[in-house]
Amino acid sequence: MSLSDPIADMIVRVKNAQRVGHTEVEMPGSRLKGEIARVFQQEGYIAGFTLAGDPKRVLLITLKYGTDGSPAIRDIKRVSKPGLRRFTGYKDMPRVLKGLGTTVVTTSQGVMSGKEARQRKLGGEVICSIW
Repeated sequence: MSLSDPIADMIVRVKNAQRVGHTEVEMPGSRLKGEIARVFQQEGYIAGFTLAGDPKRVLLITLKYGTDGSPAIRDIKRVSKPGLRRFTGYKDMPRVLKGLGTTVVTTSQGVMSGKEARQRKLGGEVICSIW
């Protein structure tokens, strides 16, 4: 089955898995999805991830919960979509919840958080916002 927006599929799978309390979620993997998961882990939203399999890549994300069982991810929103791409310069990089959330940006130097892109003075495509 061909997906028109694999990043939106990844976001929906993570949101649904956390909503029902799963500890892990498995999905078709790609290099871009692995880089997005790396940013999620660096920012503390997931516990870990593995990208395995050579002929068919599989991305396994280990979800993170608080001591009271509340999910670390409150919400994820897709910003740049296949029908409407959103590009921004480093000066106009969106701040999610006045800095409490994170934007994931793909730049000429790879996928990184919006905060890191601002520090490096890099603009790019805003993939999603997470808080």
